[in-house]
Formats: sequence, structure tokens, C-alpha cells
Amino acid sequence: MNKEFTFTIKSISLDENYHPSDNTRITTNFANLARGSHRQANLRNALKMIDNSFNALANWDNIKGDRYSVELEIVSVNMDIEGGGETFPSIEILKTHIIDHKTNKRIEGIVGNNFSSYVRDYDFSVLLQQHNKDQPQFSIPDNFGELHGKLFQYFVNSQVYKQNFKKLPVICLSVSDNKIYQRTENQHPILGVEYLPNESSLTEQYFKKMGLQVRYFMPPNSVAPLAFFFFGDLLNDYTTLELISTISTMETFQKIYRPEIYNANAVAGTSYKPNLKNLDHSLTQIIYDREERSRLASEQGKFTEEHFIKPHQNVLEQWSANYV
Repeated sequence: MNKEFTFTIKSISLDENYHPSDNTRITTNFANLARGSHRQANLRNALKMIDNSFNALANWDNIKGDRYSVELEIVSVNMDIEGGGETFPSIEILKTHIIDHKTNKRIEGIVGNNFSSYVRDYDFSVLLQQHNKDQPQFSIPDNFGELHGKLFQYFVNSQVYKQNFKKLPVICLSVSDNKIYQRTENQHPILGVEYLPNESSLTEQYFKKMGLQVRYFMPPNSVAPLAFFFFGDLLNDYTTLELISTISTMETFQKIYRPEIYNANAVAGTSYKPNLKNLDHSLTQIIYDREERSRLASEQGKFTEEHFIKPHQNVLEQWSANYV
């Protein structure tokens, strides 16, 4: 019988008073904002952007544009490998909640949204780089992403997940600046216009091993498509307000971190190639350090290798080989 791992879930509100925990990946969107002398203003402004974006999309019966606000909850998932109570911070995601000020109701949103994973840092910043060091041509290691993908699916299928969340996760990322996206005739009232990529990316393949499909939509009021990774049927499994909560939250983060794409002054056309060197864009009033994020990803990958991969290598390899 294959070994069973156990998960524990902790959550904390993401508000203007948020401070990252010791186990939080510092490169995570919200953790990066919550550092330095501007941390409180950063968080306050980002949360206001989310609320404004939500109300702009949920504009029916919302004349003043202030009917809704979004509450964010950081969900940290710790995994116990050996069963002795020693855990490793495996996954961190966001849960949205929608406050309807007209009806005084608190509506559950979508879990997932942002996706943070130490093992993914290891795969991309350590394993992939070591595999290609001094090699004449870039290639992907055998079984790349399989352990991470199986661990993620194992969590999503666990009783702990089912006890805490009613629906499967949706993760929303930026588009790749290495691909060309073609506009289609398919249009959804909330997700917007669908785009199709000219080829698959390493990120798509990686998330596929997590069991996730991907579709690209440019929502109303947006200037570039977003990548939505999901199980099941994205267009029909989630309510309108649930989808809006994810769009407003994740597009806000992208406007901060990828302003060249998501805060560009020109809207994506029929054929669209994202450009991180695009000078025709606007900056938000939110301060962050993009170079630090890149450097820390490598450090966090090495941390994972030292504290998770190497100490539990035999157990993880055996478990992965038997997990179906």
C-alpha cells in the first residue's frame, strides 16, 4: 500500500495589516507587497484596486459602483511526510469572499487564484537549471513536474480539501511573452473574449501534470488575456460573482507585477504577443522589487532541495512511482 501523507490547513486574512509568516514564500504576490516602509499603503491600494475592478464587472444593480467588496484569505497547506508531526509548507493559495453591501451577505468565492509552491521553485530554479547547465541545447528532464503534479492532485483529492472547500480550485496567471495569442469569436459575458495560443508552453505542460486544463480569456475592461487553469468546466462550474472575484483579484496583481502587459495603454488585438519591454504602459502607485523576486525564487528552490527533496527523496520517489 502506498504511503499516505497528511495535510494541515491554516488561513489568515490578507488585509492592510497582513504580515507574511516565516513559512510564506517571499516571492508570492501578496507577500512581496507586504514588506518595506510602504507595506501598508501597498496593501491598502491593491485591495482598493480589487474592489474597484470587481464593481466595474459586477455593474448590474450597482449604480454607484460600490455594492461589493472582496475579502481575501491566504490558505497555507502544510504537508507531513513521515507522520511525526514535522511539516513542510507545500502550497499557498488565495480564497476569495464577496461582501454584498446591499443584501449584507458574505458570499463564498473561488479558492486557488494565486498559486505558490516551494516544490515548483525547486523544479524550475534548481532541477531545470542543473539539467541544462553547460548543455548546447535546452531540454526538459525526464519526469519533470511529475512529483509536484501528483502531490497537488493528492491534496485536491484529500478529505482535508473536501472538508474546507466546496469547489475545485481555479488558478489565474499571466500570459507568456514567448507565445502569440489569436483572438477567437468565442465570448463569455464575464470572462470575455477567448484567445488561443500558437503553441504549448512549459508552464502549461507543468500545470497539466497537476491535472489542470488552461484557457485564455480577456475580460471586459481588460487590455490583455489572462490564463485560467482549472478542473472540469470553467464556464459552467462557477457562478458569475465567483469568476469576477478571481478576475478582479488576479488582474490587479498582474497590473502591479506585469504593467507592461496588463496596464498597457493599448488593448490586445486579433493577434497578440505580450511584450515585457513595452514602454507604452502606466504604473500603479504600488511599490515592489521585481529583481528581488527573481533572486529569491532561486534561494527558495535551494531551500526546498535541502529541507524537503533530499531528506525525503526515497520516500517521495517510491510514493510517486506508485501514485496513480
